[in-house]
Amino acid sequence: MNFSHIPVLLSEAIDGLAIDESGIYIDGTAGGGSHSEAILKRLKSGKLVSIDQDPDAIDFLREKLSNYENSVLIQDNFSNMEKIAKDLSIDAVNGVLLDIGVSSHQFDTPSRGFSYRYDAPLDMRMSQTGVSAADLVNGLSWQELAKIISTYSEEKFAKNIALAIVKERENSPIKTTGHLSEVIKSAIPAKFKRDGGHPARKTFQALRIAVNNELDVLTTGLDAAFSILKPGGRLAVITFHSLEDRLVKKKMAAWCEGCTCPPEFPICVCHKKPQAKLINKKVIEASPREVNENPRSRSAKLRICEKL
Repeated sequence: MNFSHIPVLLSEAIDGLAIDESGIYIDGTAGGGSHSEAILKRLKSGKLVSIDQDPDAIDFLREKLSNYENSVLIQDNFSNMEKIAKDLSIDAVNGVLLDIGVSSHQFDTPSRGFSYRYDAPLDMRMSQTGVSAADLVNGLSWQELAKIISTYSEEKFAKNIALAIVKERENSPIKTTGHLSEVIKSAIPAKFKRDGGHPARKTFQALRIAVNNELDVLTTGLDAAFSILKPGGRLAVITFHSLEDRLVKKKMAAWCEGCTCPPEFPICVCHKKPQAKLINKKVIEASPREVNENPRSRSAKLRICEKL
């Protein structure tokens, strides 16, 4: 199996982890294994736990990383890493890497149903289990669909699209990405289709986030990652859209915040101490060269913090 994936911000993320050759690390979203392998190459007596919920990824990684004795593969969601670490008798780790989003393999494999570029079954499940995008599109009310589309993509025509979906499915179920894409196109006024980007892009993003419960998973995963970091351990997170990046930025800011007493207080009474410090105060983005070589890196943002 070829689980193709072009890693984004590879050297920046690996360098940001400040890897100790004897340390323990977790790659919570291993995907095609490029980040995992880069970490393993810097380890000697250390260990890497690579997690991915996609069985295709695990099958690929089993072969790709087979020569590394200090590699452990786990098929699960990264939000469960606290339990995963406990099950592996790991009390704390030196670093965690999270590369949030859809892999190139998932986007470019038509049968996975993530992309509007192919006419394929409407799926979008990263784990290949549970509720699919087709289930949501054909089962939710227009109000529920509009809320998902608006909240997770900030699509200004969310109501139009939701109403068009409900109207269309009265004639026949919407079972393919191509069918859904055409419905979305029909719901957006012609003059706005010329603004750039595919008319279905935002709606597909919103459905994918809803199907995989991505924002809740990210919130839980960030807390889990930070909880198992050793003092001096680092968390590096790569995101690909503003909703994720805002969430990561807010979490890290909260960990880095110290005293919250009103400025008029002569002394601190809250006794709140920072739990972390930012390694990169300014978000790290892909270089022009990387964007040219891999256009999908254009929206990538890397944030790194260190536990105190």
